Amino acid sequence: MQFKRVVVTGMGALTPLGNDLQSYWNGLANGVSGADAITLFDTTKFRANFACEVKNFNPENFMDRKEARKMDRFAQFANVTTEEAIKDSGLDLEKIDKTRVGVIWGSGIGGLTSFFHESADFAKGDGTPRFSPFFITKMISDIAGGLVSIKYGFGGPNYTTVSACASSNNALIDAFNMIRLGKSPVIITGGSEACVNEPAVGGFTSMKALSERNDSPKTASRPFDKDRDGFVLGEGSAALVLEEYEHAIARGARIYCEVAGTGMSADAYHMTAPHPEGLGVIRCMNWALEEANLNINDIDYINVHGTSTPLGDIAELKAIQSVFGEQAYKLNISSTKSMTGHLLGGAGAVEAVASIMAMQHSLVPPTINHFTDDENIDSKLNLTFNTAQKRDIKVAISNTFGFGGHNASVIFKKI
Repeated sequence: MQFKRVVVTGMGALTPLGNDLQSYWNGLANGVSGADAITLFDTTKFRANFACEVKNFNPENFMDRKEARKMDRFAQFANVTTEEAIKDSGLDLEKIDKTRVGVIWGSGIGGLTSFFHESADFAKGDGTPRFSPFFITKMISDIAGGLVSIKYGFGGPNYTTVSACASSNNALIDAFNMIRLGKSPVIITGGSEACVNEPAVGGFTSMKALSERNDSPKTASRPFDKDRDGFVLGEGSAALVLEEYEHAIARGARIYCEVAGTGMSADAYHMTAPHPEGLGVIRCMNWALEEANLNINDIDYINVHGTSTPLGDIAELKAIQSVFGEQAYKLNISSTKSMTGHLLGGAGAVEAVASIMAMQHSLVPPTINHFTDDENIDSKLNLTFNTAQKRDIKVAISNTFGFGGHNASVIFKKI
């Protein structure tokens, strides 16, 4: 069969760097850190007391108060970013067949905050079950996509992917496949996470995944730096409107780029640690290149997973060097998590938007907070340290990986 082409026609973002798409990009381009002291709960007894929170967010600026109270913060984020993406796309919802428009969302943890608070309240009581009637619907990971479909009347494919930190990249890949197979002409995809809360910070700290650089939060996320000591937890959301190419052309849409190819693999190695040689990541990127019918010389920029963990950063760079060989030295590579922190299941969507905006502006966002070279990292690689770099980006790869060994790569190409 002849696969249909898939393009991006709209985007929205709500991140620790800003509460809309342009603010997010401005923060990336200028190397701004979104990390600061946690305000969402009391961290007095916690070993890590900072994160990359979404700032100055009031859901009632975007929706009715009653509706906002029915949603966990992660679902509120999804609602806001999809609205921005749909407006950005210029879709006329009165002129398209909404029964064929799908919503495929990604979230690694979903409504953990709601689950925690309801459970904690019950534990403090006398055993009488007094739970909110919205407890279950606020908690379940699929509700964000469900609420978007209800709001707009989108009757096409609707579900949520859960693959830890690869979740929203997997959602994007599923949306891509639905469109190219002719199942739907338009799909809203993306991801959201809102886990700056006690169990997430406590749990990640216990497994020694989080940075504890409490004396300098803004420099704590330092991918590829010798002194990196773990990731900085982030929250937020991004949404993308994916559209079949001919459908977009027929309505005169502005096209950001084409989704050219995708790859998915499993490390099949360890519950949390990456394969030390990046074998799963090698397969993932190679399969994405094969599907896109591109070779290594076509790639200009890789937005890496780059979480600022001692093992993960090195394994990913080993994989890149294995796939690209000498061409790896001609790439721009950067980790925008140095600025946003790690948005867990929302990371893939947020970083897909970063990659696409980098193409639009011919500017590679930096990996900030580099102070000391790591002797285990090839110094000839261009990791775009500390300052954005001008470059005509025709093709970009966005990588995300998750606990459990989940790997997902998406290739975006200028048209």
